Amino acid sequence: MVLSFDGLLIGAATFLCIGLFHPLVIKGEYYFGVNIWWAFLAMGIVGAAGSLFVPNQVISIILGVFAFSSFWGVGEVFAQRNRVEKGWFPRNPKRNN
Repeated sequence: MVLSFDGLLIGAATFLCIGLFHPLVIKGEYYFGVNIWWAFLAMGIVGAAGSLFVPNQVISIILGVFAFSSFWGVGEVFAQRNRVEKGWFPRNPKRNN
């Protein structure tokens, strides 16, 4: 019997990627406002392109997870702005917008 750890590796990478993007969205909106959305879009495009061209299937899948987590971040930055306006998260007093 041969054990394959690919699924566990992909699962752990997905867990870490999603866990990374939650604070990135919160901190990104806090320091830059919704203007940071383009950075999440750019990371998503780079991750998606990398996923297409990397020959290793596990790395390709992880890049795809990263790409779609980045795309999720685009919409979530705007949702975070709404959460800040509702008072659920602190507003950055040094930022004007």
